[in-house]
Amino acid sequence: MKKLFLLHGIVVVFCTYCVGQSNMLPTDTMITTTHQATIKGERIDYTATVGTQPVWDKDGKAVASLLYTYYERSGVKDRDTRPLVISFNGGPGSASVWMHIAYTGPRVLRIDDEGFPIQPYGMKDNPHSILDVADIVFVNPVNTGYSRILDKETDTKMFFGVNADIAYLADWINTFVTRNNRWLSPKYLIGESYGTTRVSGLALALQNRQWMYLNGVILVSPTGLGIDRDGPVASANRVPYFAAAAWYHKALDNELQNRDLEDLLPEVEEFAISELMPAMARGGFLDQAKKEDLAAKIATYSGLDKETILQHNLDVPYSFFWKDLLRERSGYTVGRLDSRYLGLDRKEAGERPDFNSELTSWLHSFTPAINHYFRNELNFTTDVKYNMFGPVRPWDRSGDETGENLRQAMAQNPYLNVMVQSGYYDGATTYFNAKYTMWQLDPSGKMKDRLSFKGYRSGHMMYLRKEDLETANEDIRQMILQTIPQGAAKY
Repeated sequence: MKKLFLLHGIVVVFCTYCVGQSNMLPTDTMITTTHQATIKGERIDYTATVGTQPVWDKDGKAVASLLYTYYERSGVKDRDTRPLVISFNGGPGSASVWMHIAYTGPRVLRIDDEGFPIQPYGMKDNPHSILDVADIVFVNPVNTGYSRILDKETDTKMFFGVNADIAYLADWINTFVTRNNRWLSPKYLIGESYGTTRVSGLALALQNRQWMYLNGVILVSPTGLGIDRDGPVASANRVPYFAAAAWYHKALDNELQNRDLEDLLPEVEEFAISELMPAMARGGFLDQAKKEDLAAKIATYSGLDKETILQHNLDVPYSFFWKDLLRERSGYTVGRLDSRYLGLDRKEAGERPDFNSELTSWLHSFTPAINHYFRNELNFTTDVKYNMFGPVRPWDRSGDETGENLRQAMAQNPYLNVMVQSGYYDGATTYFNAKYTMWQLDPSGKMKDRLSFKGYRSGHMMYLRKEDLETANEDIRQMILQTIPQGAAKY
């Protein structure tokens, strides 16, 4: 039974089972509140619906329930032409919290301009949200956020794997779109980190299994998408990121340090592709003089010592770079997901940092904010723990062909466009690997006009930096506006 009432200017829709505190969420329910925001200088009225929607097994039994938060702009006369953005984070096992309350949604964290925690914790309006041009739903896969398996007898292989994850989420999206009457809307998927694996696979699964066609896919800090990059490719592709992180920490010589980052990086990229990669293909048979020359160049671009690079046979691991870049300069380590962040280890010696300095900083600010936000602003109360990272192991990574899935979806659907967004200081899913992934998505080159790359002067979650929050949202906004169909879908 549902009730609708007005309380202090807030409209709340709730099921009677939602009101009491419980460590079990209702399988299927929703709570809706009304809000206002100013986005790009315009007042926007909107509703926020926090709900749970079931996942059914092949026999029609509800075996899990997924938490979602759905933002709709109010006063829209024609919802059929209103774009819908479906948002996922990654992990796997990560909640939707990151992009939800720090990127595209109407409310964002109170943090400083570079993304560091400040107290008191909390939220503020997001003046750059894409809610002015599109409705947004943030989805939490099984065991993330408040989403949970309902039937303990359910085989977790139904959820925890590259292809299993795609299959059940495609069904779930079909149900959500049907329930909310959004079949006619232009649709976009956005995923961050492992979420890019998820949405790349979903692009084809939605077309081939649900007969649902998309207008766009946004890949934020993308993974490898099953595209081979072992050996010399993997080694050489690290160097442009090394250069970016070293530049940020002023670890390069004066000539390079005095250049703008985006002027320097193309030079390093060309070195990596045209000189380092083919030379490393020779392995142990590479001429020693050439090896010495390459080590000197890598040292110049990376801020590392030439002898250290030679000791690694030109193949310096990421973890060693994070530990070693500032070892002699300050003794700090640099962050993995965002190398602007500094860490402090027990000892300066060693091969890798003791912890991920950026992640501890992010959990510091995100965790109190999301728990407060659901209870106090969205009126969603429960004793279930909000899983920032949930138990989803073991995760079956076999059969990852999500890059090829995305290529095939694009080939089948002339409307489908893809945008890649990456931070230059991301050492986990590096910006140059993201470029490489984009280049390899369509070997024919016939769809490259529908593929675009955007780089930002921050890390994995580029939107935490105030300047990039504005720029990155505007890039999404323009993509949406430019990919709303004007003619027939044909070649």
